[in-house]
Amino acid sequence: MQNISIKTVEYESPQMNKGISCVASAWARVPVAPSLEEKVALKERIKRLLKEKQAVLVAHYYTDGDLQDLAEETGGCVSDSLEMARFGRDHPAKTLVVAGVRFMGETAKILSPEKRILMPDLDATCSLDLGCPVDEFTAFCDAHPDRVVVVYANTSAAVKARADWMVTSSIGLQIVAHLHAQGKKIIWAPDKHLGQYIQSQTGADMLLWQGACLVHDEFKGIELELLMKEHPNAKVLVHPESPASVVALADVVGSTSQIIAAAQQLDAPEFIVATDRGIFHKMQQAVPGKRLIEAPTAGNSATCKSCANCPWMAMNSLANLAEVLETGKNEIHIDPEIGRKARTCIDRMLDFAAQQKKNVRPGGDLAKEGALFSGVGPA
Repeated sequence: MQNISIKTVEYESPQMNKGISCVASAWARVPVAPSLEEKVALKERIKRLLKEKQAVLVAHYYTDGDLQDLAEETGGCVSDSLEMARFGRDHPAKTLVVAGVRFMGETAKILSPEKRILMPDLDATCSLDLGCPVDEFTAFCDAHPDRVVVVYANTSAAVKARADWMVTSSIGLQIVAHLHAQGKKIIWAPDKHLGQYIQSQTGADMLLWQGACLVHDEFKGIELELLMKEHPNAKVLVHPESPASVVALADVVGSTSQIIAAAQQLDAPEFIVATDRGIFHKMQQAVPGKRLIEAPTAGNSATCKSCANCPWMAMNSLANLAEVLETGKNEIHIDPEIGRKARTCIDRMLDFAAQQKKNVRPGGDLAKEGALFSGVGPA
């Protein structure tokens, strides 16, 4: 059994019926890092168990680097949440182990209802998901029946089941522009910063849920400007879940995949990166000769809350991954009716992407895909 501690996590909890936003508290486990010897033994154990269980591991860019390496070494993948689910859907394995947060496991189950979906820790959640409870969101939607409901991927299966469209940030801009061209008014949930950005780019009539990612919401525009003065040759790469003051300073605004591609393709010796620092693992592999610098999450004499690292992503560890494979616990279950309804809004997005002849996942060509990915990117 792991020795773990518990940390309190504060996040934004919109009270849309009152027009206010409050600070709520949740918790996250903090696993103890294994020794080098323990790490080697755990990796070998996991590799053996994946073969024995005929399972495949998919990991998000924000998880621990050891998990990312293990996923690739064993024939799995490291990517954003939707591509993780699509990879699992198309892979022949009957068991999919999702290293990430709960909505990612749910999305995988929605796309592969016949498969067994396991997660290292079912309590690994997301501030955007927590801040958009289905009952309150349903009441909000019901109060505005004239609006098309568009939700970001970072939501529960139940919230997706209430939506007309699900979007990743890689195609959210086009879908909102498409709906706007049809004269549709929109409810957008849950991330206010991403919603504001898309609204500014499309001019769409969007009623925004006021949630925020606790990691990206902490990036500070003023402190970023000061850091840029210290590193005048650095390019600034920003995820669009960040506040507008941070987005305004970016050389590239985009998804996790697009940020990595930008680091590969831009001619700069160093990059200031405004997203979860978990991405630095894949970025540094992609650009080993370049310096990566974390964007500031706290001002002078201030203490950061997330410090550019999602506390729930950090709940994924080698130890609980091995335990899940051995015991088969932590399986994702979704009510079939909720899964069916949620699948409809995801399929609508995928069908739209196919009609546009554009892949939902970025291919990495900034020049070719600049219009597609300017300002929008998956979590």
